[in-house]
Amino acid sequence: MVEARLHDGVLKIDCAVETDRIAKWMIGVVGRDLRRRGVVVALSGGVDSSVCAALAVRALGAGKVYGLMLPERDSSPLSLKRGKQVADCLGIDYLVEDIGPTLDSLGCYLRRDEAIRRLFPEYGPGWKSKIAIAGGRDGSFNYFNLVVQTPGGELLEKRMPPREYLQIVAATNFKQRTRKMIEYFHADRLNYAVIGTPNRLEYDQGFFVKNGDGAADLKPIAHLYKTQVYALASHLRIPEEISSAAPTTDTYSLEQGQDEFYFSLSYDKMDVALWSFNHGVSEEALASHLGLSPQQAAFVYKDIVAKRTATRYLHAPAKLMEPIMEPIYEPAMPAR
Repeated sequence: MVEARLHDGVLKIDCAVETDRIAKWMIGVVGRDLRRRGVVVALSGGVDSSVCAALAVRALGAGKVYGLMLPERDSSPLSLKRGKQVADCLGIDYLVEDIGPTLDSLGCYLRRDEAIRRLFPEYGPGWKSKIAIAGGRDGSFNYFNLVVQTPGGELLEKRMPPREYLQIVAATNFKQRTRKMIEYFHADRLNYAVIGTPNRLEYDQGFFVKNGDGAADLKPIAHLYKTQVYALASHLRIPEEISSAAPTTDTYSLEQGQDEFYFSLSYDKMDVALWSFNHGVSEEALASHLGLSPQQAAFVYKDIVAKRTATRYLHAPAKLMEPIMEPIYEPAMPAR
């Protein structure tokens, strides 16, 4: 591969052209391919879901877009506030449904807290928690720390063994899967399709839950880097409070940035790194452009490959024993 030239404008797009292109595609996919009357989109209050909803309105009209806001006990109040703000701005109907009781009955919080208490036995009501990635930026391999906050505000941190890490992640995945179940209920009753909202960085690097936020009928921004999604947000006149906000996971009770939990760098730098990797830019050129050491740039490239490999199964359909071929139906011609 010939090395591409890395410069500040590599992620710049013509937002008007891209908006029209996506809208035309959505019209064809929803009406012709999926044969649905409209779309359901879960509004998290973040830029990705907001842009997807705005694109759907541009393509199908506000009357064919239904918004859902699905908070739970760990959700930031800002998420619901911003979700409503977007829905009102776009003029779409929406429903707010608290999924906390459902998660409670499934044992989501109980199973998570059980794992947390194996590291912090005193963890209980009034405490908060999150997972934070560590190690990789210093040139070591990635590992995860559990960060908790006492009711008095003191932050404590311990490195997590695999058993505790996997149980906490498995328990919190109930959140994304429960939301998707509700999205499909409303899609089924309305004869609508479900929109998935991952951007290219999330889709490529497997930052989604299988059969959770990874499940959808169409994903209109999966080809766009996060930086480009923010540009579209401004073009589509998404409220400034949303179009300028830093991305968060909104999954844990302590505030958590995406780069803190999953990515090696902040989204704007990670976008450039992924673009550079995809276009054959050398580690040295990336390091110079982002102000990293050559060792750090080499780790970022290595981490991109590692995440693609580790999360490939998230994209994969169920394995079959042997291919199932569908017979081709050709209607008989009437006799003359």
